[in-house]
Amino acid sequence: MRAALTGLHLTGAGRLLAPYTQGEGLIFTLHQVCPDEEKDRAFSPNRILKVTPDFLEAVLDQVLEAGLDVVTLDEAADRLTHGEGGRFACFTFDDGYRDNLQYALPLFQARQLPLTLYVPTDYPSGNGELWWLALEAAFAKASPEILVDRDGDVWRLPTGNDADKSRSYERIYWWLRGLDERRMREIVQALATRYGIDLAEQCRDLIMTWDELRVMAADPLVTIGAHTKDHFALAKLPVDEAVEQIVESADRLETELGVRPVHFAYPYGDPGSAGTREFALTEGAGVRTAVTTRKGMLFPAHRDYLTALPRVSLNGEFQKLSYTSLYLTGAPFAIWNGFQQVDAA
Repeated sequence: MRAALTGLHLTGAGRLLAPYTQGEGLIFTLHQVCPDEEKDRAFSPNRILKVTPDFLEAVLDQVLEAGLDVVTLDEAADRLTHGEGGRFACFTFDDGYRDNLQYALPLFQARQLPLTLYVPTDYPSGNGELWWLALEAAFAKASPEILVDRDGDVWRLPTGNDADKSRSYERIYWWLRGLDERRMREIVQALATRYGIDLAEQCRDLIMTWDELRVMAADPLVTIGAHTKDHFALAKLPVDEAVEQIVESADRLETELGVRPVHFAYPYGDPGSAGTREFALTEGAGVRTAVTTRKGMLFPAHRDYLTALPRVSLNGEFQKLSYTSLYLTGAPFAIWNGFQQVDAA
């Protein structure tokens, strides 16, 4: 990916393709915003979910200098629906990390720019399971190997050095992502117990409380969106459970914050986690927009797919403005998607 982005930048192909690929705008995905305390760590698989405040500030300025309007999701939906207004960008943050309040919000306040925060409602109560971070913590402690119960068999993977840890983490992570949500979490919980990792404590340390969320929600620049109760991949659930995750998360946010959310983010957001069925379920639940993590820009045709919107990740491994300038052209995502503008399958 880095080589492809560099090639597009050096050849100028991104700028040449921009009139055909930039679309009406884009929605950025972010998670944590915090100083990079792990920059010297070779094993940090979840660094992709973290950007520094300095990088985010530079991206905000870059987007404005490029002539895009930074708008709310309601305004984005209006522009797509009515075909009016200039190109735009939305900034969205998943999961409700405390550093969003500490580091991200002041950057938006200084520029009077809006942002959206998607909250899994078990998280602010301290009951959430940030299982991918617990898995990383277990791997950091495991050496020279890690043992995992895989369908009744013991799976032994090497963890003797950082390179081994990274390779083994990737193998287990993607295997877990293919499992039933509850079984996957049982496996991670067993590893966490073995290596002395408290998932509830981890959640309380990293995620905003309801009182902190009220502070953030009180700012008129902030839109709060739903993100299920438990951060389950909806496509893996029966219909009634998927609807429960959508509706009850909105109910809880309305109870706690006083406003019912009409915007939603699918946990994980890839095609294996949210597809045609889920897009219809959110629309049926009264959601106005719902976002995936499928890569892409927004085009006029998305007015008919407002619950299947693509996003562009601000990835912690790609914190260079030369990369984000290419994102604004849409060229990398057009190539990735075979120049297909809408992916709602």
